[in-house]
Amino acid sequence: MPDYKIVSKPGYRAVGLKWEGTFQEIPKLKEVIAEMKSRVNELDGATNPDIQLGLSHHVVENGFAHYSAYEVNEDQKVPKGMVEIQVPEWTYMCTKHHKGEDIVQTYTKLHNWLHDSDYEALKEENVTYYDPYMPIKHEYYPADQDPNDPHFEIYIPVVKKS
Repeated sequence: MPDYKIVSKPGYRAVGLKWEGTFQEIPKLKEVIAEMKSRVNELDGATNPDIQLGLSHHVVENGFAHYSAYEVNEDQKVPKGMVEIQVPEWTYMCTKHHKGEDIVQTYTKLHNWLHDSDYEALKEENVTYYDPYMPIKHEYYPADQDPNDPHFEIYIPVVKKS
């Protein structure tokens, strides 16, 4: 049985590469993630260079915007070709995806847990989302993960059901 927790995380600043596309274009996203991993040394202000962030926001029809980034301090300049994203203080539903597990199954179980819980996915005001169930997904990848059989933490911003 997967372990699910509700946690609050303070807001933070991240810098990295932005990719936007459809689900069919995900192989290009993997290239962006690999490029960002190879460019982390450009981020002198990275507060945790051993954790690569995958911040997905489902604001594209049949796809999403993805920030492959690292949390940085306020002094970090934005290197050429990279962007900055400010993540506010949010409450998250948190779980882990383990090596050898099916990612689709991990997210299906997570969706079922969320549906049966006292929480629902956060939706920012004045933003159109194309995934009504989990419009924002934040994944935290350790530096030693295998991209072909990854393990990572999943954070879904949530609010109490009204």
